[in-house]
Amino acid sequence: MSIPSPEMPETTTVAERVYQALRSQIGSGELPPGAKVTERGMAERLGVSPTPVREAIRRLELDGLVERVGPRTTLVARIGEDAGHDLAEVEVALRGLAARFAARHVSDDELDELDRLLDEADDLVILIRARHREGRPVEKHADRFLDVLGRFNEQVNAAAHNPVLVRLLEQSRSLTRSRQREISRAHLLAGDDFGADRYTEHRDLVFALRRHDAVEAERIVTEHAARGLLDLRREI
Repeated sequence: MSIPSPEMPETTTVAERVYQALRSQIGSGELPPGAKVTERGMAERLGVSPTPVREAIRRLELDGLVERVGPRTTLVARIGEDAGHDLAEVEVALRGLAARFAARHVSDDELDELDRLLDEADDLVILIRARHREGRPVEKHADRFLDVLGRFNEQVNAAAHNPVLVRLLEQSRSLTRSRQREISRAHLLAGDDFGADRYTEHRDLVFALRRHDAVEAERIVTEHAARGLLDLRREI
């Protein structure tokens, strides 16, 4: 089994790829609570040396996703529903804080890129809905739509110009990127507009960012993230 590298730049380190792969497997249930995670076993499974696995496991320990039971053995942590809810609340708050910072520091070029991405998303929504009405496949266009929204969210976080905050946000994800995308994609393919019916709020966010209205930007993102996570967590 090789390390998947969806939506990761080529410069991403092996340790980062291992970390994201293990997080994804834990989040999807492929590595269920109580499953053994050993340096040697995961190195063989992912086709890498033990060193990046060791580094990834240390990060997973800090995230509270694995628990050490021996010198080289850890188990996937058993996280209760209350803990999952608490983590989701932290994620929502950090997303709002990132939007607040973005309103203060966003550049004109970054704002123009956000508008461009939303224009592309508009076109894709129209296309997806038309193809659903015609009974034609939408897989390729749904994937493009999710890619665009992913880039939009990353652009907002980058506009905060606060790498520490962005790193904390990534560590606090209550659902992995792959699991979140899997759920959203399934709804888009089913034609129920899950996700597509809410992304228009992003226009309001860009307007707030252009006005450098930090309070409004934080409010929009916090409310949007809270509703979105609630809907997604109902699916798990």
